[in-house]
Amino acid sequence: MTTVVPWAEDAGFQARTEANELIGPFNPALLTPALSSAFFDFQIAEQKHTSLSDRCREVVILTVGGVWQAPYELYAHCAAGRHVGLSDEAVRTLADGGLPDDLSDLEKSAHRVARALSGEHRLDEALYRDAVSLFGPDGLMDLVVLVGIYQTACAILHGFAIPAPR
Repeated sequence: MTTVVPWAEDAGFQARTEANELIGPFNPALLTPALSSAFFDFQIAEQKHTSLSDRCREVVILTVGGVWQAPYELYAHCAAGRHVGLSDEAVRTLADGGLPDDLSDLEKSAHRVARALSGEHRLDEALYRDAVSLFGPDGLMDLVVLVGIYQTACAILHGFAIPAPR
């Protein structure tokens, strides 16, 4: 939590109230400290060791959030997406489940992979080949792991009916 909460606040979204109480997925994480700590360590390791750019990561995260429609996730990562240089229109389009026009080819491919894994739970052969050609097998693994992390985050948010801050 000591790393995640400051990162959230630097990216422009609330992770705690003015009374210093945790909000978002951070509050239910207190219910299972050992498991939650391992999950946050996994998230930090992904962020530290990924081959994906910050923009590409936020495209993936917003794509997953757009499928799940988890209010806090969309609130948080719309801010994070803007923080890494995505346009307001791109952020809104991704959050609504669409594919923005102003993404790079790499970012569009990342969106298609995240959307397929989140909605259809598989990649067809053409999408798989496209992703491997653009990201390489290791980059595709980075992408798949990121999708899984944020599907878990969205499941936690929905499981505890966590809203976006008002």
